[in-house]
Amino acid sequence: MSSKVSPLHPDFKLGVLGGGQLGKMLALAAGNWHLPLYVLDASRSFPAGRVTPFFTEGNFKDYDDVYRFGSQMDVITIEIEHVNTEALRRLQEEGKVVHPNPDMLDIIKDKGAQKLFYQEKGIPSAPFQLFETEEAVIAALGAGQIHYPFVQKSRTAGYDGRGVSVVKDEYSLEKLLPGACVVEEMVDIDKELAVIVARNASGQVAVYPAVEMAFNPEANLVEFLVCPASISPDVEQQAEALAIETVEAYGLCGLLAVELFLDKNGMLLVNEVAPRPHNSGHHTIDSCYTSQFEQHLRAVLNLPLGSTRMKNPSVMVNLLGAEGFEGPAEYEGLEECLAIEGMHLHLYGKAITKPYRKMGHATIVAESAEAAAARARKVLATLRIISNS
Repeated sequence: MSSKVSPLHPDFKLGVLGGGQLGKMLALAAGNWHLPLYVLDASRSFPAGRVTPFFTEGNFKDYDDVYRFGSQMDVITIEIEHVNTEALRRLQEEGKVVHPNPDMLDIIKDKGAQKLFYQEKGIPSAPFQLFETEEAVIAALGAGQIHYPFVQKSRTAGYDGRGVSVVKDEYSLEKLLPGACVVEEMVDIDKELAVIVARNASGQVAVYPAVEMAFNPEANLVEFLVCPASISPDVEQQAEALAIETVEAYGLCGLLAVELFLDKNGMLLVNEVAPRPHNSGHHTIDSCYTSQFEQHLRAVLNLPLGSTRMKNPSVMVNLLGAEGFEGPAEYEGLEECLAIEGMHLHLYGKAITKPYRKMGHATIVAESAEAAAARARKVLATLRIISNS
């Protein structure tokens, strides 16, 4: 560590690159320890700017902005992958603690490099090929090197469902994405799962119970998340073990969200990972002994990791901007939803709503996953995020 100051000393500075909803929820968790969280992002009007006074306006993709910000910190972490890793490497060389490791972050940011990493480490994932252009994909189809259906992913800049195209047949070729990409064989999916795993610099590892995800078919975003997942104890054990194997292969400190496919043959495959708090872990704020946000803080500060035990079954729903509306956000049906037992509302404070934009989430805890799911469906049917402007 670049300083001998204790993480909970008033002079200690923990910096986060990114001030969106994840930065906001990290700052709220840090507030329980009266730990000031320093944030770098483009505007203090972003969600984290409302909850921490230690906000620096700047570009987390810019070398100078990241270096200048990070040089004032004791530990630097992220809430989004697409940051300037060259500046982070220099800060690390100068003695700053940086989590996740910038070299591993560069691998994770590139879906092609990520797939090659799994291949090298013997971590199971869907069969794939790499291409430099969409024309090369079409040529490979013509040569019989790839076959319909397949999934195409942009190697970089994909986020929140963007940069992914499902190509089912020749009539879907218009969906091909430009530029360098990964083409994966279509997995015969039984369930989509996610496991959040944490690791600190002392090597302690803690893993959360697997969650089951359902996606919005239009936006390709997680819309409905159930914990515990409806899987056998054996599959649960395998999923947790695979998440631990993956975080240890990367050697990361902090959180790693491991998205998994469970195929119809009962095989688990790693889809993608995110080295930060993740949408698939939001339920932990209300349903686990330690939230994913507090756990990330514990991990990057090399503090003992907290219990990942589930207090109650839960369902998390993303609250997305309604289709056809863009402008100042208004919330229809809010009072009816607040009256639902076990419903915990988390609004991110984004002033402008857009179709399918993440505006918040709700976690419903109940005596069973089935009861929580029934109440969650009521939230989805009742709450609409619109704009009258």
